[in-house]
Amino acid sequence: MTGTDVQKEAEDSGPSGYAAARLRLLTEEARSGPPRRAALAELTDDWLTGLFAAGAEGLRGASLVAVGGYGRGELSPRSDLDLLLLHDGSDAKAVAALADRLWYPVWDLGLDLDHSVRTPAEARKTAGEDLKVQLGLLDARHIAGDLGLTASLRTAVLADWRNQAPKRLPELQELCAERAERQGELQYLLEPDLKEARGGLRDATALRAVAASWLADAPREGLADARRRLLDIRDALHLATGRATDRLALQEQDQVAAELGLLDADTLLRQVYEAARLISYASDVTWREVGRVLRSRAVRPRLRAMLGGGRALGSGKPTAERSPLAEGVVEQDGEVVLARAARPERDPVLPLRAAAAAAQAGLPLSLHAVRRLAATVRPLPTPWPAEAREQLVTLLGSGRPAIEVWEALEAEGLITRLLPDWERVRCRPQRNAVHLWTVDRHLIETAVRASEFTRRVSRPDLLLVAALLHDIGKGWPGDHSVAGEIIAKDVATRIGFDRHDVTVIATLVRHHLTLIDTATRRDLEDPATVRSVAEAVGSEGTLELLHALTEADALATGPAAWSSWRGSLVADLVKRVSAVLAGDAPDDPEEAAPTAEQERLALEAAATGSPVLSLRAQTEPPAGQEPSGDPEPLGVELLIAVPDQPGVLPAVAGVLAMHRLTVRTAELRSLHLPDGVDGSVLLLDWRVAAEYGSLPQAARLRSDLVRALDGSLDIAGRLAERDAAYPRRRGVIAPAARVSVHPAASRLATVIEVRSQDAPGLLFRIGRALEDANVQVRSAHVSTLGANAVDAFYVTGPEGAPLPGDEAAAVARKLEETLRG
Repeated sequence: MTGTDVQKEAEDSGPSGYAAARLRLLTEEARSGPPRRAALAELTDDWLTGLFAAGAEGLRGASLVAVGGYGRGELSPRSDLDLLLLHDGSDAKAVAALADRLWYPVWDLGLDLDHSVRTPAEARKTAGEDLKVQLGLLDARHIAGDLGLTASLRTAVLADWRNQAPKRLPELQELCAERAERQGELQYLLEPDLKEARGGLRDATALRAVAASWLADAPREGLADARRRLLDIRDALHLATGRATDRLALQEQDQVAAELGLLDADTLLRQVYEAARLISYASDVTWREVGRVLRSRAVRPRLRAMLGGGRALGSGKPTAERSPLAEGVVEQDGEVVLARAARPERDPVLPLRAAAAAAQAGLPLSLHAVRRLAATVRPLPTPWPAEAREQLVTLLGSGRPAIEVWEALEAEGLITRLLPDWERVRCRPQRNAVHLWTVDRHLIETAVRASEFTRRVSRPDLLLVAALLHDIGKGWPGDHSVAGEIIAKDVATRIGFDRHDVTVIATLVRHHLTLIDTATRRDLEDPATVRSVAEAVGSEGTLELLHALTEADALATGPAAWSSWRGSLVADLVKRVSAVLAGDAPDDPEEAAPTAEQERLALEAAATGSPVLSLRAQTEPPAGQEPSGDPEPLGVELLIAVPDQPGVLPAVAGVLAMHRLTVRTAELRSLHLPDGVDGSVLLLDWRVAAEYGSLPQAARLRSDLVRALDGSLDIAGRLAERDAAYPRRRGVIAPAARVSVHPAASRLATVIEVRSQDAPGLLFRIGRALEDANVQVRSAHVSTLGANAVDAFYVTGPEGAPLPGDEAAAVARKLEETLRG
């Protein structure tokens, strides 16, 4: 059936015909994107025109006007109809009857309707009071009735908008900023709102409004395509969900991708991010230009009075002060521009020099300058000249201003020309709630964080470049650290580092996760742990750089990835590794001395034969670590000493789960008592937090722990009852738990690592499964990153020796089955 046939069906059959024709149009596979949106708008126009004609018989001085997205002819499958019934005020009763004849059929079909009935004067008055109404009227389009009435309103609204632009545009900018604060950045969100988030459809509409003011204009290249792509994705989202939603939820992304013929959800998100990034950049440039024009208008009268017109001799243009920043680079009117004598076609270092100068000055690169560089500059030779490498390091070391400058270069394709490997990480999503940013933005954020640590390392240039490249292997098959090492070698060589420096950068990239993973998941008292890190790092200089990179990487990931407690663990590991690299052997694990508090609890537990615990809030960083500038609540320290016996781990974990205490970090180790005191004690040093409400009393925890250890408290039954009382909420299906054995991680025990979705009672289930497998937990190292738990258990057989390979594999399989069950 052709589009004309569909419209004819709607006209012939009234509302039911319109509904059938609409459904037929939305299910046509051959028509999608702009053609379908335009056809749906046209079909709706024809239907509403028929309703208007039937209800306005004999009525003059009235018209039906589409505004907002409908006014632009952009109807998505579940878009609401934004309509204005305009009238001249001569027959209010007839207009009210007409409104009923229009609105009720729309409601009867279940369509969302945003409607108003106004005279032109009322419409202009409301627009003057409500910026959102004025923005909608800028896209007013005549549907039916008195064309002259609609045309006069459009003319008046546009004139009002242009006359009031100096006042209304700052108001619009503030509205956009407030919305961005609420909704976040579309280009980084895992479940973005395509309309409301910064860089979304609302911002694209705001740019149209700025252009309509004639005060400034947005960079147009690619903007229409970006907007069209977001509209296409929203169409597919409406069809996939059957709902009028703009939020691209995780559970719907695969279906939306399939609707659009895309490979997978990651490809879909990358398209969203690319479009959002273009709109965000255009918004930044446009609002900067609006500010410049408004400042110029405010200053110009005073300048004319002071300078006799403020124009250069023999020129009709106002003078503009230009301050030199670097060779070929000047500041003008709050932006960094190219000097008049600059010759990008002869100076391949100019893009990096201009970028470094802009970031150092805390100024934006002008759009004209970046586009001229992109159009004319020659490629850098390989290897880069020393100046180019130095300018890159200067840019990366400039701190927060480097981000805006980097984005300007990236918007015009200059970054991928300088670093071709950047294309694979550009706009690449990270499907981990711990990460705030896409891969490329995370790399820049890490460099920004690393710039704060350049005073504590001997080679800040290597730190900054390694920060920029540490995740460059993401997007390649396999371990991104291994792939990244290869890429980093190539990039570091290409940008002109010598062989030694290339090796250091590659080592930093290869092992950028080694310190944090080892510190939080391995037993630092085991000499094998410290020696393995020392062998991987190789030198104290590299260790110093790796320590700084580890902290910068974690801080740039998100708040869940770093804390004072994690920092203290990493600092402790670095101290031990440094000693080994300096020639000192690591302490024997049996000789590690307990603290005075630990020894006190251990002696009391041995004397009483029952658990002893201490529960206290910790707000200061552990000893040996410098406090951060912003005091951080570290949670609650739970220290438990228990006479060595089977079942301690599941008992403690189960009691904590019963009391709704979330375990953030946990360590378990055997503590030998001083001479003359028989037996041994298990020491558990954990950080916990209440899921909600206040913490339980220590006495109650101890009482339940005693009952759990003697078997009189059915923890499994209590947890099962609680789970049954609360039905599971619908949510994202988490990946299955993964259990692996690391035979080389220790010579004293077998290391079993569990990676799983964090959940109440998880540690209890793990501990009970290990007890059922008849293995002894020598030490445990538990860490939680957002919704992910990564736990390492040092286990031995009943005789205290590491497990044979086949037994270790069997324990891992059994544990994996337990967690998946």
